[in-house]
Amino acid sequence: MKLDDHIAIWNHSAVKIFDIRHTVLHAGEWLHDYRFPASGFIYGVRGSANLLLGGNVYQTRRYYLLHGAKGMRLEIEAKDEFEFYILFYRAKLAFSGWIEMRHMLERRSPFEMQYGFEPSEPLVMQGLMSSMEQILMQSGSRGSVQIKGLFYQFIHEVLRDLELDKSEIDNLDLVTRAIRYLHEHYQEGISLDSLSNQLNYSPRYLSMRFKEQTGMSPIDYLIRFRVEHAKKLLRETGASLRDIAAHVGYADEYYFNRLFKKQTGYTPGRYQAMEREKGISEDRPVMISGLSIGVPSARRYSIDYDNHYQYITGGFMDMKRNKKSAFMLGMLLSFTLLLGACSGAGVNAGTNATSSTNDSKVTSTAATDSEQGSEAKTRTVSTVKGDVVVPAEPKRVVVLYLLGDAVALGVKPIGISEVYDGAAFAEELKGVKGLGHWFEANPEDVMALDPDLIIVASEDNYKNMKDIAPTVLIPFDQMTTEEQLHKLGEVFGKEKEAQTILNNFNDKVETSKEKLRSAGLLDKTVTIIEGDKKEMNVIESEQYGRGSQVIYEYLGMKAPEVVQRKIDTSKAAGSEVVSMEVLPQYVGDFLLRSSYEGMEDLSGNKVWASIPAVKAGNMIEIEFGLFYYSDIYSLNTQLDVITDKLLATVKDNS
Repeated sequence: MKLDDHIAIWNHSAVKIFDIRHTVLHAGEWLHDYRFPASGFIYGVRGSANLLLGGNVYQTRRYYLLHGAKGMRLEIEAKDEFEFYILFYRAKLAFSGWIEMRHMLERRSPFEMQYGFEPSEPLVMQGLMSSMEQILMQSGSRGSVQIKGLFYQFIHEVLRDLELDKSEIDNLDLVTRAIRYLHEHYQEGISLDSLSNQLNYSPRYLSMRFKEQTGMSPIDYLIRFRVEHAKKLLRETGASLRDIAAHVGYADEYYFNRLFKKQTGYTPGRYQAMEREKGISEDRPVMISGLSIGVPSARRYSIDYDNHYQYITGGFMDMKRNKKSAFMLGMLLSFTLLLGACSGAGVNAGTNATSSTNDSKVTSTAATDSEQGSEAKTRTVSTVKGDVVVPAEPKRVVVLYLLGDAVALGVKPIGISEVYDGAAFAEELKGVKGLGHWFEANPEDVMALDPDLIIVASEDNYKNMKDIAPTVLIPFDQMTTEEQLHKLGEVFGKEKEAQTILNNFNDKVETSKEKLRSAGLLDKTVTIIEGDKKEMNVIESEQYGRGSQVIYEYLGMKAPEVVQRKIDTSKAAGSEVVSMEVLPQYVGDFLLRSSYEGMEDLSGNKVWASIPAVKAGNMIEIEFGLFYYSDIYSLNTQLDVITDKLLATVKDNS
């Protein structure tokens, strides 16, 4: 819109000022999802904040003026103590018969435009805002004429600054467009790749620009946004945790629990209970006016890799509070799990502290590269992406997801994907640089480590990393455990070590089977579940995780017939959600329940208590973090735990 037209419309309009507020948000405090009831100005007079208005991103500071239209969503996160005025007005043509002016207004109304700038006379602006507020508070309707006069002076200052070409009207840069898309589609399938495709930029460039402007990656931002919505729903609705998790884009309640605690320090259930006890969230900001929050219906999405909780909305990541991050927009802060360095070469694979069979551990016979590999400077490896030339003796290796296999082979990475709490190899990787969840590791973070070799397990990771350093894709969902380990052995020149590890593991499997057979347990049926008092996920695959590979594949134990039929007919990772009322029909002689902090206590549930396996003391809890992974190191430890816990039921019940 031409500035002359802008000025002309203001000159021929009647204005009513109906609200002026003077508000202070303390550092870390936020105003979330507030809708403009009318056109208005926001003017910061002290401190700074991250602000989103109408989908546009601003890092507001002292003496920064923003204009927005009715219905625009406002979100503010105070970086330090942020003091601001907000003024709402309504305007219309003083004489509706001005046809030319009406057409001009219909084409583009200055009252509906969005812009922001630093005033050339900031103290004048602050004085006008303060005066209008005082008159409104003290005089009410009697001061309306005086307020209008001051407001027109205010508009005069605005128009003068716009004429000086300091405005940012309609400046939708790449990051702003990315954030707008994330806000509008946060319940849908979003990955760094899909987002960059939508915006027609490379993932690396988008990630770099986004981080420069906001201090975080696009996926970190997305997760914060989702978690903040989850907090609102926990405070303000009676929806179940499962439904809330699904609503904000998490198909798995466990991950929702874990992620939520990482950010807030509490499980969702505990947070909800605390908020109900207090009646109001301690994180709720000073509100400008009443905020009505509508909860759209929860959307359900398919799961590509059920056994690894890959949800269609993108990669899993965790968060922790960080008030200094550059841009949060009413979202809590992200996390970077600092994981630890491998404790040296030649690591024993899958050592279980509670195991009584130390002589049957899976071990690597050597911690050095093969003679052939050490003599050469490079090695050519055949992969699903063709031949890849890798260093014969890589020194700076980044490993995403295939962590246990790397540890078993004595490889010490310099960067790794997130390690779940309780993972068998967690101590071995303590201190190693964490790069977030393996589905969504940031290419810029990986590049900063200057790796000479990258090991990935997903197509997206391969696309994002292949130009940084030699990258080997080992798609876990298309390979057996044995194939996976053999391929890594080939990459690192440790083929013999890989075979020795597998031989030791298979020997341990046979030993465990004999122990269970002697105790009369090997022919018992086993059901593996995960869930809460409303619904349970019944595992119906050998490849799902949660102990299914150890129980059904290696030990060769069976599930009840209704479950076993599906295990026999489908090799893909699969499960079935059943209600608590019908769960007893799926439960065998033994029941393994995936456990995690914050899961629901079922001890008082009548249906649960009536299940024969529960009554007999044959219900075994298995820790999610330990049983999440399917690498050889983890499987070794899982085998020890399952064998020991099954044998313990015989002693307990004797």
